[in-house]
Amino acid sequence: MLTQEQRAIITATVPILEQGGEALTRHFYKNLFRDHPEVLPYFNQAHQHSGDQQRALANGVLMYAKHIDQLAALGDLVATIVNKHVALQIRAEHYPLVGASLLQAIREVLGAEVASDAVIDAWGAAYGQLADILAGEEGRIYKAQAGAPGGWSGARDFVVRGKTVESGEITSFLMAPADGQPVLDFAPGQYIGVLASVDGMPMRRQYSLSAASNGQTYRISVKREEGGKVSNFFHDHVQAGDTVQLTPPSGDFVLTESDKPLVLISGGVGITPTLAMLTAALRGKRPVHFIHAARNQGVHAFRAQIDALAAQHPQLQRYYCYAEHDGEQGAPDAAAPDAVGLLSKEQLNHWLPASRDVDAYFLGPQPFMRAVKQYLRELGVPERQTHHEFFGPAAALN
Repeated sequence: MLTQEQRAIITATVPILEQGGEALTRHFYKNLFRDHPEVLPYFNQAHQHSGDQQRALANGVLMYAKHIDQLAALGDLVATIVNKHVALQIRAEHYPLVGASLLQAIREVLGAEVASDAVIDAWGAAYGQLADILAGEEGRIYKAQAGAPGGWSGARDFVVRGKTVESGEITSFLMAPADGQPVLDFAPGQYIGVLASVDGMPMRRQYSLSAASNGQTYRISVKREEGGKVSNFFHDHVQAGDTVQLTPPSGDFVLTESDKPLVLISGGVGITPTLAMLTAALRGKRPVHFIHAARNQGVHAFRAQIDALAAQHPQLQRYYCYAEHDGEQGAPDAAAPDAVGLLSKEQLNHWLPASRDVDAYFLGPQPFMRAVKQYLRELGVPERQTHHEFFGPAAALN
C-alpha cells in the first residue's frame, strides 16, 4: 500500500517524466534485455528500433503517475495492457524482473541526487501496486480461458489447414487444433498470440482473427512487412500441414451489441478484424457502412468477399478508396475504387449514414487513424461511440 508521502513523491516526478520519460524507458529496456535476455521473445524488436515501444511505455508510466490517486481515470489503458500481456502470456513471475530494471533505470538516468532512496522506495511501492493490479487481472483471464469450452492455457499446437494469398501483401492462414478438439470462441475484433522460431530465435506476435468464430478453426491474415521477421517467415516458410503454436484469443477492441448503424473504417491490413465484425453484424438487420482504404488494387485484400456480401445483404453498403489507381474514377473498370486519393473528410461525410448517431470502429496505419478520428469528431459522430485499436504499441491519436 502506498503511503501518502510516497504518492506525493510519485506526483512530484510527473514533470521529470514529461521531459525525459522516453530516455528513461529506453535505458530501462537496455537494462532489461542485458540482465534478462530470456524476456526478449516477448518484445517486437522492430518496435524497439523505431522507438514506438519506448514512447508507449513512457506514456503509460506518465499516465500512471498522473493518476496515482485516481487509477479509475486510466480508463481503457489498463484493459489494453492486460489484453496485450495475455496474448503474450506475460506471467506474475515476469513482473519482478521488469521492476528491478525499471528502478535501476530511474536511479541511473535521474542520478542519485534526484533519485534518492525515498524516490526509489516510492516508485518501488508504486510499481508493486501496478504489478498486483495487472497480474491479478491477467490471472483471472488465464483462468477463464483455460476453463471455458474449447479453452486452454499457454501454447497449443495448431495445424495449418490452408494458406491463401489475399493480395500482393496479405496471405491468410487457416489453422485447426492438432488434438482435434474444439477451440475457444472469441469476440469479433479480437486477436491471437503466435509463437514462432525464426533463425533459431523464439518470437511472439499477435494477429487479428480475420474470420468469424466457429468453434473449430482460427484464421489470421498476415501482411508481409519489410524487415518483419515473423511476417516474412509466415509468407515464405509456413505451409499447409505445418504446426504452429497459438495462445488463446484476447483483446478489448470488440464489436458490441447495438441497434445503431455500424461504420467500419479500415486502412490496409487494418481490414482484418473488421471482417469478423462484419460477419457478426450481418447476422442481424443492422445497417453497415464498410469503408476501406488501400494503396492500390493490387494490395486490396478481400474485395471479392466484401462485394459478395454486399450483393447478398441489402443493409451493407461498401466503399473503397485507393491512394492510386491506373484507371479514371468512374470508368467502366470492375476493379475501380469509389474514390482515388487519400481518404478525406469530404469523402467520409458522403459515405457515412445521414444520422451521425452511429457506432464507428476504425483501424489502420497511425496517420490514417489520426485523420479518421479527427474527421469523425468534426462530422458529428459522438466520441464515446468511436472505437480504435493499434497494431503494436498503443500511441496517442490526438
